[in-house]
Amino acid sequence: MSEPASPSTLGPAWAARLGLDEEAPAAAEPVAAADLAAQLAARLCHDFISPASAIVSGLDLLEDPTAADMRDDAMNLIAASAKKLVSLLAFSRVAFGASAAAESFDTRDLEQLTRGVYDHVRPDLDWQVALPVLNKPAARALLNLAQIAAGALPTGGTAKVFAGLQGDSYLLGVEAQGARARLRPEVAAGLRGEKLAEGLGGHWVQAYYLHALLKAAGGSVDATATDQRVVLRARAPATLEPPPSEAG
Repeated sequence: MSEPASPSTLGPAWAARLGLDEEAPAAAEPVAAADLAAQLAARLCHDFISPASAIVSGLDLLEDPTAADMRDDAMNLIAASAKKLVSLLAFSRVAFGASAAAESFDTRDLEQLTRGVYDHVRPDLDWQVALPVLNKPAARALLNLAQIAAGALPTGGTAKVFAGLQGDSYLLGVEAQGARARLRPEVAAGLRGEKLAEGLGGHWVQAYYLHALLKAAGGSVDATATDQRVVLRARAPATLEPPPSEAG
């Protein structure tokens, strides 16, 4: 059995590209909080509406007296769509939401959440994360990297996910390989922290959210795209400063 991949498998200079060995680029103009919230809400509604609508369609078939011969098909549609919706909700709760008061996550749970999403997309997931635990910013970042990578493989392929430690930083990455692998311009812009200029807001907002999440935590994100290969990399602090205490 092959050993889990390490950050070095994605190129010796990738850590430097994340700002570990160079000055950070000039900050892009931030997106207004209300605009970001609206775009993110639209993205999540888009993800949830498809399986939710399919469940309703299945229920309509069950209630149709002329479609008695399609009862089994309706039940299968309801079951598959409900599973997809629950998987997306569970994933999004950690990737985008507060997820209760948890400040760290077992990577086995993160793998389960990610596989729940990959069960309903064309690419295969190759989870090679050896670290047992990630803090909240790193966990959220890894989930978002994995989902962005799935979107970079519209006709299928393999997304290899890994996480490692370098000094006091988590190094996170996903290598997406497959025919027609591509990084949409709006995704690349979002990862750079740029406003949406053109393209689909649903693709852009997740990338921008990831950029903002890592920037707020003191980390960074980077991406490269070549023929049939997209590599997403991120750095997140492994040790977080405690939040300021509230005034009594």
